[in-house]
Amino acid sequence: MPVRLSLGPIQYYWPREKILDFYRSVEATPVDIVYLGETVCSKRRSLHLEDWIEVAERLQSAGKEVVLSTLALLEANSELGHVRKLCANGVFSIEANDMSAVQMLAGKTNFIGGASLNIYNLRTLRKLIGMGLIRWVMPVELSQNVLADFQQEMPAAIETEVFAWGRMPIAYSARCYTARAHNVPKDACEYCCIDYPDGLMLSTREDEDFLVINGIQTQSARVHNLVHELRGSAAGVDVFRISPQSEHTLDVISLFDQVRRGVLNVDEATDELEVLVSDGLCNGYWFNEAGMASCSPVGG
Repeated sequence: MPVRLSLGPIQYYWPREKILDFYRSVEATPVDIVYLGETVCSKRRSLHLEDWIEVAERLQSAGKEVVLSTLALLEANSELGHVRKLCANGVFSIEANDMSAVQMLAGKTNFIGGASLNIYNLRTLRKLIGMGLIRWVMPVELSQNVLADFQQEMPAAIETEVFAWGRMPIAYSARCYTARAHNVPKDACEYCCIDYPDGLMLSTREDEDFLVINGIQTQSARVHNLVHELRGSAAGVDVFRISPQSEHTLDVISLFDQVRRGVLNVDEATDELEVLVSDGLCNGYWFNEAGMASCSPVGG
């Protein structure tokens, strides 16, 4: 099967109409798989479950594989109840982003294991495969060499998806750092993260961009880019994930697709992608280097 492109869940808090307009535009793109839902903070309720299902149905009618994504960190019974409803939707596959979702799905239906499940070794992966995992999203910190080791012993039917574009999700916390930056408590945050459609940049004392704060999530400041792996370098990768940002996501999808089809070379695509970001590109983790590094592929 040829390499597929996926569109990950929106990691930020966007207004309702922006989300709906975005997914209307996605219907006509060459992306193969679309992940939907809130994965960061349950207080972000621009869309309710019924709305997500309606968006999913439209995307499915447009020929997309649609997956509903669960929260990465659950802190209340209400959040557990929402995950239970997602897992029981009966139509769309689930990306399980924490073990509560895995336990709800185990033995009942197959699922995709999200990056926040922290699958760092084959023993963990085998355990999850036994519970119904059919595709896993590799943690962003792992390198291509680690993936190669996995591929030697991983069942052939299990698909591998890598985070190929976007600000990398690095950590989650029970604290909301966006609320803290505004000096308001988490429970009375006034939904301040909606003012940062690509997160809130955190700089060092030397005024260098370092991390992005996105509610309870910490992200890389630089944009992770693996477009150079689309033309066969990354053996064993079935799906390349593009993470939505507030601008230029459709352009990114188009560039990745052109490289995938061989109508645009990697160097040209990288030049065009660099124009679309303000904080630089990185790919260090893939080469077993510091994540913020920008490394040249062998032969590139």
